[in-house]
Amino acid sequence: MTEDAANSPSRTVVAVAQFAPDMNKEANLKSLRTLASDAAGQGAKVLVAPEYSMFTPPRSDERLIESAEDLGGDFGTGLSAIAAEFGIFVVAGMNERLPNVSRISNTLVAMDPRGELVATYRKLHLYDAFGYLESAVIAPGEIEDPQTFQCDGFTFGLQTCYDLRFPEVTRRIVDAGADVLLLPAQWVPGPLKEDHWTTLIRARAIENTMYIAAADQSARGGAGASMIVDPMGVVLCSLGEQVGVATAQVSRSRIDEVREKNPALSLRRFTVTER
Repeated sequence: MTEDAANSPSRTVVAVAQFAPDMNKEANLKSLRTLASDAAGQGAKVLVAPEYSMFTPPRSDERLIESAEDLGGDFGTGLSAIAAEFGIFVVAGMNERLPNVSRISNTLVAMDPRGELVATYRKLHLYDAFGYLESAVIAPGEIEDPQTFQCDGFTFGLQTCYDLRFPEVTRRIVDAGADVLLLPAQWVPGPLKEDHWTTLIRARAIENTMYIAAADQSARGGAGASMIVDPMGVVLCSLGEQVGVATAQVSRSRIDEVREKNPALSLRRFTVTER
C-alpha cells in the first residue's frame, strides 16, 4: 500500500488490537501504548482495543465496581495521552463509575488524535447468558442516538461484545450513517463461542453492508480471533490467538460497490423501534 493510497480521503487504515488486560491498570495502559505504537507504525488512523481494556478480573464481581473511574480519571487521561502521542483515534473499553455505587457502566471511549473524547458508548445488552450474570455488577446503558465520529471522510460507530447478538443494535448504528463499526469485546470462550463470534461479525457486516473491526481479548479472558471484515463479509485480517495488532484498509469504493450489488439497506421494509 502506498502512503498516498493510505492517506486518500476515499481510503483509510483501521487497526484491531488484541491482548489480555488484567487487574493492573498501569500495565494495561502500557500494553495499549505499545499496541497503539505498532498500529500507528503500520499506518493506522483508527485503533480499536478490547472491552474492559482498563481492568479485567477473573470473574465479574465487586472488583469491577471497586475499579471504576470517571471518564476523566487515570485511564481516560492515559488513553487520551496515547491517542495524542501517536496522532490516531483510539477506542477502548473501561469501567465507568456511576452515581449508583452498586453497579457501574461498561463504557467505550473514543479519543481523537488530539486526545479529546469524541464519542462514548455504554453497553446496552448485558451478558446474562452461558452461565454468566453481568447485570449483577453492570448497569445497562440508556437507549440514545448512536454517537459517531469522523476520520478521513468515514463515519465510525461503536458497540460492545454481547450487543453483537442483537442485529437491531448494528442496524441503528448504520442508520446513523456509520461506514465502519468498531466492536470491542471480551468474548468469553465456551461451547461454539468462537464460531458464533466469527459468524455474527460477518453476518452484521453483510446485512448492513459496512466494515466491522472487532477487537477481542486474547486468552484466558477472551476467545481471540480479532478481525476486520468488509461489507461483503470478507475477512480482511485476523489475529487468531496472538497478542498484537492487525490492520486493513477501508475503502469508499468498496462500500459503494457492495451497496450497488446488495441494496439491502434501501430495499428493507422495516425499521428499528425501542422496546
